[in-house]
Amino acid sequence: MREYKMRRGEHLEDRMPDLKASVEDYFGPITETEEFKGSDLYVVGEPDNPVFERIVAGAVSYSGKKDKLAVDFVERDPTELSPDDLESAGEAVSAKNEFLLEATGRDAKSRRESLKRAVEDDSPDF
Repeated sequence: MREYKMRRGEHLEDRMPDLKASVEDYFGPITETEEFKGSDLYVVGEPDNPVFERIVAGAVSYSGKKDKLAVDFVERDPTELSPDDLESAGEAVSAKNEFLLEATGRDAKSRRESLKRAVEDDSPDF
């Protein structure tokens, strides 16, 4: 499960007022909810795109901090996919990136840089 921060001064509920509807629009009908760090996340058990096996997404609340977007994209093994399904891989990447951009206001490059900084901050100094 990855957690994403919003841009400075922005909040998830402002960017996506109806997160449930947005998840359904991008990935398919929600089949259940799953608890993560005290928050209920939406589970898409049978995503519209065959590249995905399962998607878990939702807001994680922290006391005294802004909510973060938690997402887990479970993808199928490429050897299990038919040639037609493999053609959907580009659409799957686009759907992930567009969803994350709309939710966080950060493009793929800035999300990568933010993750790098988080890893560097967690590494011990020798």
